Amino acid sequence: MEKEESEMKISYIEDLGKKLAISLCAAFLCALSMNLLLIPAHVYAAGINGAAQLVADVLRDALNVRFPIGLLVLLMNLPIAWLGWCKVGKSFTFFSFVTVILTSFFLTVIPVYPLSRDLLLNSIFGGLISAIGVGIALKFGISTGGLDIIAIYMTRRNRNASSGKYFLILNGIIIILAGAIYEWQFALYTLISRFVNSYVIDLIHTKYQKLTVIIVTRRKEELVAAIRDQFDRGMTVIPCFGGFTGTPRDTIMVVISHYELYQMEQMIKKIDPSAFTNILETNKIIGLFHTEEQQRAIQKIKHGQAANNPSHALSDADFKYFKTLFESKTEQKFSDHTPTPDE
Repeated sequence: MEKEESEMKISYIEDLGKKLAISLCAAFLCALSMNLLLIPAHVYAAGINGAAQLVADVLRDALNVRFPIGLLVLLMNLPIAWLGWCKVGKSFTFFSFVTVILTSFFLTVIPVYPLSRDLLLNSIFGGLISAIGVGIALKFGISTGGLDIIAIYMTRRNRNASSGKYFLILNGIIIILAGAIYEWQFALYTLISRFVNSYVIDLIHTKYQKLTVIIVTRRKEELVAAIRDQFDRGMTVIPCFGGFTGTPRDTIMVVISHYELYQMEQMIKKIDPSAFTNILETNKIIGLFHTEEQQRAIQKIKHGQAANNPSHALSDADFKYFKTLFESKTEQKFSDHTPTPDE
């Protein structure tokens, strides 16, 4: 038992160190792209960083007030961090805000120096460098803050819409304001930068909202139990065998959100390092899919922390179903469909 606890502690420290290193790298690349390429060309970064650029430009040109962009980035992310901490997830928000703090620091210490006077080159490579930072962060379950947190929260409020829609709207507002206040060519170059940014992020890390994970394993029981405990996802288990060897195996199919991908990968590696895992981009789901908010509500029921339906994250039927399930002392499996009141 002591050995297992020690191994878990070491694993936790290693994971923490890895995420902090990724946050540092992502923040440095984002700040580098802004100070050396985007800011000198009046091309605006994505999200809150771009909004901070625009506010700093307006304050300087209209009021002759020079406000550090790094400080603006930090101040504008404070209310968003509070929203994320309360409504999105503490771990996700913590590492996202660490990245914001580091980005603010690097924006302050890295001098604004134009590497090129060609606006097109600045737009393309500014978007490229920042996308590498953002993509690496997302690959390890971290965001660069700002619009990521807002988009996730708004998606949970309106479950029929994708977060990509909110990214488009919020970034579109920044681009239109930049074009209306200054010259439209800067808005058009910003669009080019955003296109490059999105394309490169797609290459590094999927932006699909849902992913289908197919796991071929010899340790079905442990993986099924871990998925139930850590994700509260329904899953399908299919008996199978090796095409060459004829060795019996089990295939587990589960759908997750892309923010759960890193956690899922780490869990599979820990339980069954030899498992064959195929991750597919999922365009549409018809049927039950619990959001992260609903999963937290289920966890509260599981641990006896929810006397009533928490924030109405679950339907009344789901709430009664899971309450009865966890109160029962017998072994039961999670249902893959939304129970009706008659059930």
